[in-house]
Amino acid sequence: MLIKELTELPGIAGREGQVRSFLKEKLALEKLKLSVDAMGNMYARHEAKNTPLVMLASHMDEVGFMVMGYESSGLLKFAPVGGIDLRVVVGKKVYIGEEKTLGIVGAKPIHLQKKNERNKPFSRQELFIDIGASSEEEAKNKTKIGDQITFATRTEFISDRVMKGKAFDDRAGCTAILEILKSKPPVNVCGAFTVQEEVGLRGAGVAASNVKPDLAIVLEGTTASDVPESPEHRYSTTMGEGPAITLMDRSFLANQNLNKRVIELAEKEGIRYQLRRSNIGGTDAGRIHLVEEGIPTIGLSLPCRYIHSPVSLLNMDDWQGMVDLVTTILKDIAEGGFPLGKNY
Repeated sequence: MLIKELTELPGIAGREGQVRSFLKEKLALEKLKLSVDAMGNMYARHEAKNTPLVMLASHMDEVGFMVMGYESSGLLKFAPVGGIDLRVVVGKKVYIGEEKTLGIVGAKPIHLQKKNERNKPFSRQELFIDIGASSEEEAKNKTKIGDQITFATRTEFISDRVMKGKAFDDRAGCTAILEILKSKPPVNVCGAFTVQEEVGLRGAGVAASNVKPDLAIVLEGTTASDVPESPEHRYSTTMGEGPAITLMDRSFLANQNLNKRVIELAEKEGIRYQLRRSNIGGTDAGRIHLVEEGIPTIGLSLPCRYIHSPVSLLNMDDWQGMVDLVTTILKDIAEGGFPLGKNY
């Protein structure tokens, strides 16, 4: 399954090469015009004559770590790349470098912790990665400073429609774009697979400047807060209730006219959707809508429980709903029903 293969690949921000190569191989089968810019963003263009140009954007990078040094004992020092809650990483398996050296994130065991230490989360300086090396020299023979570190998580179904895995944020969006491009939509579409989103939306601005679309649709992953001790009125999204339409976040205020039309289309076609009810976080939409003279932008997100952790959950009905909704939007654009241009 495509999403399994893609999510199991390593690709922290700045190290998206394996993900890009995999997508390039799959996109080449569709005979799309492919290119890569100096940042590492990849573009796949589908042409339909005399129609607006729509950019579909998803980022290839995932959160993870980087090797930053060694202890004399052979333990690895590391730093996060992207936002990770360090409370959930102790005892987890990770892969290090191109050789995928197996390691375990370690910390002082609870038996040796003082009482005050047990009541607070570990700091990064208190954590290490153990690759079974008995000396610094042995650790250096197996790894090097700057190696990427990703969670060693298998992607698989845990129920009929729910998958567990890493990097659904945003490889799920990447696979959605691939599926949409395969359908040969009735408008000009550029699939933009961006880099370095998790460390500041860095690739998206370059991508938007290169593509100069009439409309951008960002396909993302977002928090699903439907878990115990999270008040229902504070839920951002609920897994299984469909793709979420972004109203606002810390980097982006959505265009009300565009969102209104998206909602009309979803309801007309019977596509389940929800509104993203949180203003935390940010997506590539935050950078894209500011490029050039301003680019009309829509943000659609897939609810992911336990996002930015070693294992998250994704409902494939939500994923299919995203594909169906974007396909419907593109058809509406081709038919002249979608509000493009100066619509604020």
